[in-house]
Amino acid sequence: MVPIPDPTLIALRRYWKTHRHPTLIFPSTQAKSQAEIQTPMDKGSVQKALKRVLQDCGIHKRISPHSLRHCFATHLLEQGLDLRSLQQLLGHANLNTTARYTQLTKVKQRDMSHAINKLTDKLNITWSET
Repeated sequence: MVPIPDPTLIALRRYWKTHRHPTLIFPSTQAKSQAEIQTPMDKGSVQKALKRVLQDCGIHKRISPHSLRHCFATHLLEQGLDLRSLQQLLGHANLNTTARYTQLTKVKQRDMSHAINKLTDKLNITWSET
């Protein structure tokens, strides 16, 4: 489960009104039987849909659902979400798994530098040359 922003929820509700399915927002599009209609979209269909969106938007980078997950995690960390909360959000049992999703971005480097300077700002250090 992933929290979604209000504008996304509104868009999904509008989508559901036009593509109503009793239980699924994104049901399988490859369904051949009534039982298969009750299954969610499979991995391949998600990848095809993402590829189509990238093409429609004129984006020529290699992007996968996994890379979107990685970016999501990185941006949440940049916004100040703590690693433990991110671990819970991503559903990882081990914090080390979550730590692999992080990367030291320019925003984080700037924040780190600011935090280090904040620690030492109140120190009265004088350097003397001998």
